[in-house]
Amino acid sequence: MRIGIPKETKQGEKRVAISPDVVKILLKAGFHCNIESDAGLNASFTNDAYTSAGATIVSSANEVYTTSDIVLKVNAPTVEEASQMKEGICLISFLYAYTIPDVVATLNQKKITSFAMDAVPRISRAQKMDALSSQANLAGYKSVILGANSMGKIFPMLMTAAGTITPSKVLIFGAGVAGLQAIATAKRLGAIVEVTDVRPETKEQVESLGGKFLSVQSAAEVKIEGGYAKEVSKEYLEAQQELIKKHIKDADLVITTALVIGRKAPVLVTEEMVKTMKTGSVIVDMAVESGGNCEISEKGKTVNKYGVTIIGETNLPSLLPFNASELYAKNIATFLVHIANKDGFIWDSEEEIAKGSLITKDGNSVHPSIVN
Repeated sequence: MRIGIPKETKQGEKRVAISPDVVKILLKAGFHCNIESDAGLNASFTNDAYTSAGATIVSSANEVYTTSDIVLKVNAPTVEEASQMKEGICLISFLYAYTIPDVVATLNQKKITSFAMDAVPRISRAQKMDALSSQANLAGYKSVILGANSMGKIFPMLMTAAGTITPSKVLIFGAGVAGLQAIATAKRLGAIVEVTDVRPETKEQVESLGGKFLSVQSAAEVKIEGGYAKEVSKEYLEAQQELIKKHIKDADLVITTALVIGRKAPVLVTEEMVKTMKTGSVIVDMAVESGGNCEISEKGKTVNKYGVTIIGETNLPSLLPFNASELYAKNIATFLVHIANKDGFIWDSEEEIAKGSLITKDGNSVHPSIVN
């Protein structure tokens, strides 16, 4: 089967769906790889690296879309890109299908079978395909580095002849994959780290990394689905905000990672809270793409409000394109060989991983997130 990898067109995107090392793996499995010229250049993968691995470099995305049996991407295609795709092919990428109804409609018009890497079930058998986790891991690391770079002070305690520098205090919202990596990174840099999460079962993980877990008494009212908070009560949010108010005043760096699957991110840091923060402190809002956990963060911008720097970077993994592409390539290649081999598709429509990530097929939307 012929696999095609186009250059990503989303503004600011530096990742690519396949690395040269993974090209070698796919060739051994019997696939043929066509890669658009310079598709991996922003991730430090040259055309020569791909050809040395055995891939074929093609001149345009249109050639990728019209000659491939399977297209691998990082981001969802635009309507224009989907329109260029050969009818009946297979697309595998991040999709977040409920946010792009016009693209989904185009995929159905072209009878394209699409699988979403963001919808891969988070089960043990699918861990090697879990692109959300691999990218969130890097994002958690980068959030701390960005925050540290914007602060006017260092993280660790430092004892000098001129006096002692006290360690910075970092407050992290959410102890998922990104949050846990942020905890580990901030601790390695010597900060005092406090963490709040709606899931009380994360307390042990937080403390194992050296963080202090801030408990909210009404945590039992939170509904969890697939490892994410699905529904958070108004009473819980009010209790959480009271707790936050006590700790955010002393924080030098605040990192927010809280998401509610399929919904706008909850506002955890209000404008009034920002006003109480120390001049020179920093907020990194990792949920800004989904509406933001900070009430006054701005998507895609770094702003200073009330003396606080608020970073609204929407694509943190893309700031580490080499590693992010390496990990994503392994995730998507593992998924690919799960559903196809050199002779064609082998997936079972009732198999949990394939069924859970299938978005469109035979001109119809089939995933629960977009089917009423």
